[in-house]
Amino acid sequence: MQPNRWGNGQSTVPPMWLLIFLSLSLVSESWAQEPAAAPARQPIATVAGQAIYEEDLTPLIQSQLLQLQQQEYQVKSDALENLINQKLLEAAAQEKGQGKEMTAAQWLEQEVDAKIADPTDGEVEALYEAQKDRINKPLAEVKEPIRQALKQTKLQQGREDYFQKLRQDNEVAVFLQPPKIEVSYDPARVLGNPSAPITIVEFSDFQCPFCQRAYPVVKELLSKYDGKVKLAYRDFPLRQIHAQAQPAAEASRCAGEQGKFWQYHDLLFEHFGKLDNATLSEHAQALELDSGQFEGCLSSGTYRDAIEQDVQEGVQAGVTGTPGFFINGILISGAQPAAAFEKVIEAELGRLQK
Repeated sequence: MQPNRWGNGQSTVPPMWLLIFLSLSLVSESWAQEPAAAPARQPIATVAGQAIYEEDLTPLIQSQLLQLQQQEYQVKSDALENLINQKLLEAAAQEKGQGKEMTAAQWLEQEVDAKIADPTDGEVEALYEAQKDRINKPLAEVKEPIRQALKQTKLQQGREDYFQKLRQDNEVAVFLQPPKIEVSYDPARVLGNPSAPITIVEFSDFQCPFCQRAYPVVKELLSKYDGKVKLAYRDFPLRQIHAQAQPAAEASRCAGEQGKFWQYHDLLFEHFGKLDNATLSEHAQALELDSGQFEGCLSSGTYRDAIEQDVQEGVQAGVTGTPGFFINGILISGAQPAAAFEKVIEAELGRLQK
């Protein structure tokens, strides 16, 4: 008989003491692998024996925290943009410098700054004529400051165009993500494909000039990204400074009762500044609404609470002024150019396609 691996030459079964040892080892190992118990929740204050916890602060400071997160992202984003541009310049100087040891700044001077022509007298005079009432000084006194301002504008544009070309040539990818906020919306006030992957939630005020300025920009975006972007409207009347914003918001809701919210919305912005009661009624007549139902709705204040809910949810989401936009939860504040919206939309479309 061949001796077995336990060395006693009689049995392939290990001795009892070894079985006990192995069993205890396995038990000990399983104990060691169990996750540690979560630490007990600690209060940050007590009042008359009642504990206050950190999460109790959230409803009180949520909007401020969201603003801080947005500011933090913006600081990081600006720093990242500068660093990317610096790296691109360094790479271009090294690759295309024809053996010359050039710094990034020297390369930028050679490739961009030195090629920007000085503004002509005609350009200076044209700008002066366009701003003459605001400048309120003779051309001779402001000619050189205007020339310098024009040169700086040209220089900035030239650099932006050059950096954009470098990015395209080097396929730069940015993975820094802006903070996202979950914002609900009213399905009854949605324009565009309900199944569109991109949702713009707009908090707006019908008496706000910046909202009126953003109105055509958003319409163009919906046309450009037809089927891919939808717009959801929410009320945020700034009652302290826009006395007619609240009645206009209520009127738009009353028009919505008869299926004409967006048509009424457009009339309010296309006839901006005319928000008196007579004009609100004229808009209803122009849309052939049932005047009795519309006037009864408007006089009863049916939608005051619903509008206040929009305002409160906007505040909780971090809206501090109008217009405020959330593109798939990413905040854009103010009447921004189309490019600002497109940058976020394209990034979101790209992310969703991965």
